[in-house]
Amino acid sequence: MIETYAFLAMFTVQIFAGSVLCPTWLIRRVRERVARFPAERFAELFPGVDKNLSGRRFETRYRALNTGIGVLGLLLLGWLFIHMHRPDWNQGKVPALLTLYLIAQMSPLALIGLKAARTMKVLKSGLADRKRKAVLQRRGLFDFISPVVVFLAVLSYVLFVALVLYIREHPFPGFGGLTNIVIITPVWAFYACLAYLCLYGRNRNPVATHADRLYAIGVIVKTCVYTCIGVTVFASLELTLSVLHLQRWGLFAVSVFFLITTFLSYLGVIVPPLEPKEDGLGSDGPLPPAAPDLSA
Repeated sequence: MIETYAFLAMFTVQIFAGSVLCPTWLIRRVRERVARFPAERFAELFPGVDKNLSGRRFETRYRALNTGIGVLGLLLLGWLFIHMHRPDWNQGKVPALLTLYLIAQMSPLALIGLKAARTMKVLKSGLADRKRKAVLQRRGLFDFISPVVVFLAVLSYVLFVALVLYIREHPFPGFGGLTNIVIITPVWAFYACLAYLCLYGRNRNPVATHADRLYAIGVIVKTCVYTCIGVTVFASLELTLSVLHLQRWGLFAVSVFFLITTFLSYLGVIVPPLEPKEDGLGSDGPLPPAAPDLSA
């Protein structure tokens, strides 16, 4: 039963992290950015909207939404506690419930993303007359993430391939063979392409300052690398548990992976921004940081 209690404890941590801790960090960051945005410019872009009132309204709604999701998590935790103490409990449907709950925890971020996209349209139309100069500065992967972390990421993939090849010589019932590598490799390819496009692709946010641009690149690159590490380590752990006939620890591993996924999703809030530097703007000076219209 120790693996059951370990899973329930980790799921409790996931509820707290995804519905209390991370949303608190996000609210604090939004509050800072709204406070830095000039009131006159906000009134020009969003006529009839009070900046401070809209910020407080956002905090209230966002906190209430996450509180409701947290309550659902506690109800699910109670059901899991009862269900998993039955001698004939079904382990197969628990991962699906955990996945649905993770999606519910991530849904407020998706709503914020949609609102930010709408706000960006307003900013682009309102700042179309501003002229900006491109900053001709070479960027590389190691400018945003430590070489040690990249080495650990590559090492995790190599060790995963070695583990699959080893288990192939000593398979367990249900082992997928080289299919495990076929599944993991496209994931790596996708995030590698995403990081490359972020580093060397076009800037699709013309109203962002150079410092904001560097900050966004750093967040995306780190998320890509850490996600590759997390997915690979989780897959390796799943295979190792099966080899050692410890499959009942699988739910604990899933919950740990979902907790890491939650923190990765809020990486842009957790990681402190870069200090503003010379951003190569024209005589108009740097544009103010984007502040979302939080009134709706």
